[in-house]
Amino acid sequence: MAKKKDSAEERIEAVEHALSKTEQFIESNQKILTYVIGGIILVILLFFIFKKYISSPREKAAEAAMFRAEYYFEQDSLDLALNGDGENNGFLAVIDDYGSTKAGNLAKYYAGLCYLNKGEYQKAVDYLKKFSGEDLIVSGMALGALGDAYMQLNQTSKALDYYLKAAEQHPNDFVSPTFMMKAGWSYEILGEWKKAKEIYEKLKKEYPQSREAREVDRYIARAKINLNEL
Repeated sequence: MAKKKDSAEERIEAVEHALSKTEQFIESNQKILTYVIGGIILVILLFFIFKKYISSPREKAAEAAMFRAEYYFEQDSLDLALNGDGENNGFLAVIDDYGSTKAGNLAKYYAGLCYLNKGEYQKAVDYLKKFSGEDLIVSGMALGALGDAYMQLNQTSKALDYYLKAAEQHPNDFVSPTFMMKAGWSYEILGEWKKAKEIYEKLKKEYPQSREAREVDRYIARAKINLNEL
């Protein structure tokens, strides 16, 4: 019993000693701790003030500014979508004024697509690279659009890299088969028939219900012919 008591007393003394050291530290560093705690509280308050009074209103303003530009984009009026109509902003103005918002970020994607469809491929690359997104569909489409722009710039290896990224970033039935097929075509251009055949076969296996899968057999056959497998 004495041993147990001694052990219990030792633990209590150790705790008391630790508490005493903590109290001494607090007393010795009271001013510093006050500043640190005050700083943390200030940062939290500033964050909420920024979000409520600056960030959210800017986001709403950016969304409103995007509305007419998106309409013109859907109508294939690409110059109006990019530059506005004199009364309403285009994507380029939205990027300049609200580039740090979610809507401003999306405007970079739209601007890249506009330039891609206008045949201004380097500008398409520039704006699509500025876009950053994790959306299941849009992020893959942006990577695939970069692939298309590089293909038009005769940079097939870069195009291939982006097609593969587009297919693999968020695998899904809508985006992946399209860019797997384009990756296969890129491999063909590069003369890499084995890799072309492999990705066509992967497409057929993983996305059998896709539109691309219904026509991929002829590409598999073409790859096999070039590999002397038929």
